Amino acid sequence: MADITIDGTTIGANRFLFLDSTGKIPAVDGSQVTTIAAGNIATGTIPIARIDTGTTANKIVKLDGNAKLPALDGSLITNVSGATKSSSDPTISTNPSGGVGTEWHNTSTGKAYICTDATAGENVWTNVGAGTGNIAPYAFQGSNYGFCYGGYQHPSATRTANVDRTSFTSDGDATDVGDMTVGADLWAGCSSVTYGYRAGGNPNTNIIDRISFAATGTMSDVGDLTAAKNNVGGVSSETYGYVIGGVGTTNVIERFQFGASANGADVGDLVTAAIAICGHSDTDNSYGYGSGGYGAPHLNVIQRFAMASSGNSTDVGDLVLSAAERAGHSSTTDGYTTGKNETAASLNVIDKFAFASSASGSDIGDMTYQHHQASGTSSTTHGYTMGGGVQGGANAGQGSDHIEKFAYGSSTSGSDIGNLPSQLGYLGQNGSQY
Repeated sequence: MADITIDGTTIGANRFLFLDSTGKIPAVDGSQVTTIAAGNIATGTIPIARIDTGTTANKIVKLDGNAKLPALDGSLITNVSGATKSSSDPTISTNPSGGVGTEWHNTSTGKAYICTDATAGENVWTNVGAGTGNIAPYAFQGSNYGFCYGGYQHPSATRTANVDRTSFTSDGDATDVGDMTVGADLWAGCSSVTYGYRAGGNPNTNIIDRISFAATGTMSDVGDLTAAKNNVGGVSSETYGYVIGGVGTTNVIERFQFGASANGADVGDLVTAAIAICGHSDTDNSYGYGSGGYGAPHLNVIQRFAMASSGNSTDVGDLVLSAAERAGHSSTTDGYTTGKNETAASLNVIDKFAFASSASGSDIGDMTYQHHQASGTSSTTHGYTMGGGVQGGANAGQGSDHIEKFAYGSSTSGSDIGNLPSQLGYLGQNGSQY
């Protein structure tokens, strides 16, 4: 064994290591020092040359000269906000973790959507590309057009098959945009997100027709009601159309599913049987309403039924006037009716009742013309009344080509904004809208 030199002055082999005057280890070769805890290295800079960097396995990634990451595979990186890619569109139930502003790309169609309202189960996805079709919760009221179907022409006694469309965005005349599978009057109109439906009608039929709001054209027969019926009211939920009352089935509540092909089913009874009853759709609270109609004699009853549970209706109030053959409209908070059938005249009354309070109606204004059996449609801000017949006098049975609108509110009046392509009477109390 070699001798050990102890002098504290020289660093070399076989010498003791002394701390310097400041209590620190002097400069020595530490290449063989092991098991040093990394947490104890608190100062200093490790030279890049000493670090094993790169973009392959078990390497440390370093930023380039522009402080950017080099090209590498980022497929396993999570929690990065970016566009979701899918072969299908989002739905209202697609709840984005990124909230409002989340982007969605449909890799099958190329459509792009941005989430503009992140409400769980009721998200709104707005199409921001060249495509169309926003994904949003269902609303009964339309923002584009109102539709009515067919009608009766006097004195030729002919029933038309035309589909007439009225703009909700600009006042003016309606246009003929298609045809029913068979001409009819006194039908019920219903609305899904993408299609308009007419159910039943006169001549007495059980046909359920539908038309694409976007494509228009000839309607398609997509199902049958449980029985032939006419003079019926129409109500709509997001997934079903409801046909209430009518000739031959005066107390029946029937529904059919919106879809390519679906027949009707009897799901309940009206508390008061009625013909020419007016339908109203309270989709926010999932209720359907029927008001007025022919009973014994004219009725003033306001009745409602729960759309989801499929049951009987209950009497929840009264109209100001006992009335039949009125046009029906629905805002998000109130039901409206216009016109009235009387022995001597067709009246011009605008009646309103509140959905939430289930209370009696009130007379809030007048239309510019008297009518009955007109077709009522609903925009987000106005009720629209199209056509309608004249009761009594030299022009008895004569149809009208009037298109009128009135603003939703507590005091209002109608204004003449255009004309149908022809004079039509005996339309359905409820049309369609989107």
